[in-house]
Amino acid sequence: MNIILIGMSGAGKSTLGVLLAKALGMDFVDTDIVIQQHEGRMLQDIIDHDGVEKFLEIEETIVSDMRLNHCVISTGGSVVYSEKAMNVLKQHGSIIYLHVPFEEIERRLKNITTRGIVIKNGSSLKDVYEERVPLYRKHSDIMIDCSNKDIEQCVREMIVSIQEHHRH
Repeated sequence: MNIILIGMSGAGKSTLGVLLAKALGMDFVDTDIVIQQHEGRMLQDIIDHDGVEKFLEIEETIVSDMRLNHCVISTGGSVVYSEKAMNVLKQHGSIIYLHVPFEEIERRLKNITTRGIVIKNGSSLKDVYEERVPLYRKHSDIMIDCSNKDIEQCVREMIVSIQEHHRH
């Protein structure tokens, strides 16, 4: 079984994912890095040159085709737009939504132009946040509120929640 982390850019999926994988003796995979390696360029390049729709197609294909086992998987914030990718991920693990309030996301993402964040033309970060939160809630098995907690607290809470989830 895998543990899949979903949530907004800046929620801490990659940072917490590495620590969670270490704590549980699992492998760690960041789907954004897999996409960059596969495409041979940065996420922002793909979005700038091919557009948001094409990026989402690439993300859906790569994430849906990954065959991972015993991994903590950190996903891109936009993966929840793909029912197909989410269903594949769910078949092979538990999905944890790392919830962070908008104000904190905004603070963490001071320079969002280089982060490879999928924002459709004319949308603000707030629009994206409000559009995605219901999708994160819908697709997750477990929700962890990461607001005003340090990294260690979040990791401990994830471990406890995973253990409880697997008991049921």
